[in-house]
Amino acid sequence: MKKIITLLFIVSVNYGRAQTPNELKTFHITSPHTSFPDTGRAAGHIYKNILYDAATHYSDSKVLIIVPKKLRAKKKVDLIFWFHGWNNNIDSAAIRYSLIRQFAASGLNAVLVLAETAKDAPDSYGGRLEQKGVFKNLVVDVLSGLKKEKIIRTSCNTGNILLAGHSGAYRVIANILQNGKLPVQETILFDALYAETDKFLNWLNADKANRFINIYTDHGGTDNETKDMIKQMILQNISFD
Repeated sequence: MKKIITLLFIVSVNYGRAQTPNELKTFHITSPHTSFPDTGRAAGHIYKNILYDAATHYSDSKVLIIVPKKLRAKKKVDLIFWFHGWNNNIDSAAIRYSLIRQFAASGLNAVLVLAETAKDAPDSYGGRLEQKGVFKNLVVDVLSGLKKEKIIRTSCNTGNILLAGHSGAYRVIANILQNGKLPVQETILFDALYAETDKFLNWLNADKANRFINIYTDHGGTDNETKDMIKQMILQNISFD
């Protein structure tokens, strides 16, 4: 699985000179527009007879932001949002899957953002980020954090947005795409297409320029859903490679 995750910044476009992790600035912000707390998990969540309580798993509203120290962003800044899967958090996922190291090696002129979802819990529920307008406000909060750190100018706006995620991240990504409001040009799923296929198809139909990359295995539970999506793409005349 880790080998699959390492493709994140290789398949993304416009990468440049490789950097080292020391050439990146990493910091956290908090935002009222992350997944939790949310009424849908106010009483926690039970999975396989184990209670994952709200205080431990559904109350963290932190956002991890990773920025190249030589970021070039005058009028617009490109954003990559990564959503972790089950039994992880933003900091553990960044380490476990070497996301910071890979981002540095890619040389991408963009900002990597990890917004907390269900923390260290087996749960795909995206909380508030499944609601209309919340992701748009999260982007505003990220830009405000970048401006506060004097990384971008106060006049700088959002550029291209890429959504990527692993495993249970499919649900929050699908709902963000369905809610629209902000232009998301590219989506990358890493063994994550378990459901919500109709929402991904609707997004592809909305703009033929949108790019969808789905990397799956034949043993992770996503192969049948992927094959079904391909059939639907053929029926709907959506081109694919």
